[in-house]
Amino acid sequence: MIRRYTTALRPHLLKRLEEIREADIVVGIPCFNSEDTIVHVIQMVSHGIDRHFRERRAVIMVADGGSTDDTRDRAVEFQLKPWQEKIVTIYRGVGGKGSALRAFFETAYRLNASACACVDADLRSIDPDWIKYLIEPVLDRGFEFVAPVYSRYKYDATITNNIVYNLVRALYGKRIRQPIGGDFAFARRLAGHFLDQDVWSTDIARFGIDIWMTLNAIVENASICQANLGVKTHEGRDPVEAIAPVFHQVCGTFFSLLEEHESFWRATSRSEPVPTFGLEVVPEPEPIEVDQPHLVREFQEAVRLFGSVYRQIFSYEVNFELQRAATAEPHELELPVATWVRLVYELAAAYHHMRIHRMKLLSLMTPLYLGRVASFITQTRDMTSREAEQVVEEQAQLFEEHRPYLHELWDEHPAARQVDEALAGADSGPASPPLRI
Repeated sequence: MIRRYTTALRPHLLKRLEEIREADIVVGIPCFNSEDTIVHVIQMVSHGIDRHFRERRAVIMVADGGSTDDTRDRAVEFQLKPWQEKIVTIYRGVGGKGSALRAFFETAYRLNASACACVDADLRSIDPDWIKYLIEPVLDRGFEFVAPVYSRYKYDATITNNIVYNLVRALYGKRIRQPIGGDFAFARRLAGHFLDQDVWSTDIARFGIDIWMTLNAIVENASICQANLGVKTHEGRDPVEAIAPVFHQVCGTFFSLLEEHESFWRATSRSEPVPTFGLEVVPEPEPIEVDQPHLVREFQEAVRLFGSVYRQIFSYEVNFELQRAATAEPHELELPVATWVRLVYELAAAYHHMRIHRMKLLSLMTPLYLGRVASFITQTRDMTSREAEQVVEEQAQLFEEHRPYLHELWDEHPAARQVDEALAGADSGPASPPLRI
């Protein structure tokens, strides 16, 4: 049984906040086993505050998820500027980034901070100007939520490029390019709104916090902008290896929020861009090696094993293209963009109409997503990352144009009962484990 905490802050930290009393800026760093990078990130945050906001009272808060390495020791030992405050604590609540962010929301709210930013603890590419680009729109321009924009290699951030950006734009009406970017800023009012939501004993507190924050900011009608931060690189992370668990976690959270926000996205008619600040000239990111044949093998094996289940879930048009792609050579697989749009909307509707096999449904869909990534590689192999970005934009536009298709399926899925029955007998393997941050 999960224990429900009324606060993510421990008693000694609450007392420390009473001593600090007020701050203009709070910068949060959620971490878990980040001993190799935590000092670098704290240092860049400290330099950024000193360079751009020296006249402001600032608190840097490290919220740890119970690291078993020396993350907390290194964070405690690092010396800040004399006029900066630092807090290092183990948050209370279920293990996950969401619980760490809850601690930041509480801290910012209690200290009456005008702006709060959060940055990942495993960043290699962060520099002091990131703090300026994230916080300045809140302090000086009146924005309440600042999402990041990164320069990323064309085969990085594939879950964003092929699903999340498209759905946020098409259904929520905001062209927020990196809705699950991880580094962002927000105003005190929004921190209070986030705290008031009863989600802190759910999966939101584990791994769904980034998309939850973005969608709640939109639904709350917060003033939103983007900060162009340049190239983003993490410590020792293979983006392709992380595809499966991220797909499972992000899609599960997103599809659940579609039910909660149904009245909002049903009323959305078109998308609009959001203001973007920060870097004006962005360097080209370094290439990433991707094992496309491996992705294709996973996709083709799934179609062979679960083809009968897919036929119950998806339309004839989608299944026709899945079967065709399942016979392609590893470097030639193509899953048409129009087919992918239909597949995602049909998946969202199937998830909505089901109640008992939702996680199994997402597990069975993960290999199809790998097939879409492989297809994107085929389509953009000879393109630069900038050219591939145009392909992403064209796909997003197609998601917008086919938005009525989801409305139609949402009201009545033609085979909801058959899908439940098919999934009841399908062995999709173990669900992806949650990420603890």
